[in-house]
Amino acid sequence: MHNPSSARRFARYAWSVLAFNVAVVLWGAFVRATGAGAGCGKHWPLCNGEMLPRSPSLNTIIEFTHRVTSGIDLVLVALLVFWAFRAFPRRHAVRQGAALSAVFLISEALLGAALVLLEHVAKNQSSARAYSLSAHLLNTLTLLACLTLTAWWATRAAPVRVGGRAVWMAACSLGVVMILGVSGAIAALGDTLFPSRSLAEGLARDFDPAASVFVRLRILHPMIAALAGGWLAFYAVTTAARRPALRVRAWMVLAILAGQIAVGVANLLLSAPVWMQMVHLLLADALWISLVLLCAGTLEPDGVLADKSM
Repeated sequence: MHNPSSARRFARYAWSVLAFNVAVVLWGAFVRATGAGAGCGKHWPLCNGEMLPRSPSLNTIIEFTHRVTSGIDLVLVALLVFWAFRAFPRRHAVRQGAALSAVFLISEALLGAALVLLEHVAKNQSSARAYSLSAHLLNTLTLLACLTLTAWWATRAAPVRVGGRAVWMAACSLGVVMILGVSGAIAALGDTLFPSRSLAEGLARDFDPAASVFVRLRILHPMIAALAGGWLAFYAVTTAARRPALRVRAWMVLAILAGQIAVGVANLLLSAPVWMQMVHLLLADALWISLVLLCAGTLEPDGVLADKSM
């Protein structure tokens, strides 16, 4: 793109679309945490067989609001794609990022519909729900990554490295966070389906052979979080040392990681209240976005990074 001011306007819009998507993700988690996923019954895209529910219950309002915001999101991403293809030349990374964002948003909607139609919502305790929930989460993370890169690439014109240490370390870091996210989603589902009144009660259930698989798997999340946190700290510190221009992004990852660990411990001690789950997820999304930006930076030539002072 030859007009820097136009590129900056597009970037601002792309960042705002990313922020809106984070809000949609948080509201979707609120739907799950409050057990409101069946608020529209086994109907999609209609709500209880109606376009606009009449005399809705609280759960219906919560679920219907999520569907409305998801519909708005479709319009926002469609405009993002249209703008990207109008403003940027052929084969530009922004076009690719915007197109992939649209693809993963559509699959996000279809996975959400599957959750409703298969009744993997509310108090459903089937093991199949873990698979559908995991697929939904992985798609969400990929969508957020595509939106992040679309916004980031709008004001940059850097080629991407295609091999070497930087690539496999970035891939490992992103993969580790995806695994951590899946374990966290399953742990959160266990907290929702089988809430505990105290930490002691929750730990007793975690080691009870008769407990649900969702409860017994909860103990894996803090273990995976400790390993993932160690790897991410190593990745951020070594990246900052090897690529001084990336120090700000590396320290951002470390700061959010520290906050996420603190909130995770508080979430455990407080027996996972809904508001704390939302804070935990918000920081998880922030950590993912900051990590995507750090990984993207490691794939750019040093000269470009120095020019951008990031």
